[in-house]
Amino acid sequence: MTPKLCKAGQQLRLQVDDSYPDRDRTSDGWIGDTRHQARPSDHNPDEQGIVRAIDIDRDLSGKAKPDLMPDLADQLRLCAKSGDKRISYIIFQSKICSSKKAWAWRPYDGINKHNHHCHVSFTKAGDTDGSFFNIPMLGGK
Repeated sequence: MTPKLCKAGQQLRLQVDDSYPDRDRTSDGWIGDTRHQARPSDHNPDEQGIVRAIDIDRDLSGKAKPDLMPDLADQLRLCAKSGDKRISYIIFQSKICSSKKAWAWRPYDGINKHNHHCHVSFTKAGDTDGSFFNIPMLGGK
């Protein structure tokens, strides 16, 4: 079975690419590498072949400065907090947020601190829902 990225992941990636066409994509990704495959990860395809995570390189501007990712990560968090049920959790810069703690940032102590990229995981609701994310930095209001 060929892996496929969930519709929400495809849509978010498209909005980021459209909003920041000159961005660095070095740390982008969606399908798990060998390290991910050795453990449970949203980067690994499920039994239907669906992958429910993307990584977005931190460098949105195509230059080291300005660093826009802290703002985008927070806007993603606020999108989920305001009711978008497609986002499961977000990890960025040694912090994680999810509905578990009302979408508040809290320390993340995993091996990868996610300093070079922002990780976004999606719920099963995102498998077929590829609707527009209402995020100001990505064309939303």
